[in-house]
Amino acid sequence: MAVSTMDSESARTPQPQAALPKGSNSMLPTGVLSTMLGPQGKHYICGSIAAFTNIMVTFPIQKVLFRQQLHGVLATEAVQQLQRDGLRNLYRGLLPPLLQKSTTVAIMFGLYEDFSRVLLDQAGSSGSPELVTRSFAAVLAGVAEAFLTPFERVQTLLQDHRHHGRFNNTAHTFRTLLTEYGVRECYRGLVPILLRNGPSNVLFFGLRGPIKEQLPEATSRAGHMVNDFVCGGVLGAALGIMFYPLNVVKSRAQSQVGGAFQPCREVLLTVWRERGGSLAMLFRGAHLNYHRSLISWGIINATYELLLKLI
Repeated sequence: MAVSTMDSESARTPQPQAALPKGSNSMLPTGVLSTMLGPQGKHYICGSIAAFTNIMVTFPIQKVLFRQQLHGVLATEAVQQLQRDGLRNLYRGLLPPLLQKSTTVAIMFGLYEDFSRVLLDQAGSSGSPELVTRSFAAVLAGVAEAFLTPFERVQTLLQDHRHHGRFNNTAHTFRTLLTEYGVRECYRGLVPILLRNGPSNVLFFGLRGPIKEQLPEATSRAGHMVNDFVCGGVLGAALGIMFYPLNVVKSRAQSQVGGAFQPCREVLLTVWRERGGSLAMLFRGAHLNYHRSLISWGIINATYELLLKLI
């Protein structure tokens, strides 16, 4: 998660969290898509569509947040920067997060299910606790997501107004990085992403089920969607605050083009000194990140669970 019983589904067989109420018919032919995608393939498809929906809705908010993380400015100043950039640049940099998030969320949900199934089968005879096994599956899924770091890298450069004159679009940015600096430059900021993805996945998948169990029991499709939205949103918002400093480090590291690769600790200390050693300044933009994550992960979780039921 690029925020994630161990999950909200059954222990071994991937199923929706709750059955649809009687009388609610699937919008899709019964079993057709499930047969085409296979028992596990649907988790990848549902995760990808859920992320696509979320990015289209929340991208402008993400741009404001990015400016705050990078420059430590107030939300009003970040909005004014976007206004000066003009409407045509509002969705500049959309393609990388669209591709990256659609793929990483698909990997997050899909590989978590696949790794969980395989590891639970292997751990069945060893007596390993299911919580530990599923936590390890969540970490592995988070590591796999990090292979798509180049998309976050390009997104950072395209959203940073200081690079507007140098990079034209996604393809041009990738081409420039690869030809002038090599593949390694595309993975600048990998370490904070790895430190973020694994633990956040463990917490997301580990707490998703228990949180939903504490919500009022849903008796309709709309009720299930509301519960899934609340569950995903609360988790996403909390994890967004918890791992916010890592995202600040990632944004700062990835805004650099060329030069030495600095350790996470050194980048964090640089930002800390630049912002006057103030915790409030380090977390500048965190309130917006909280609300964005609340909406984003609410949309992702609710859409994912709804699509699982429909398919």
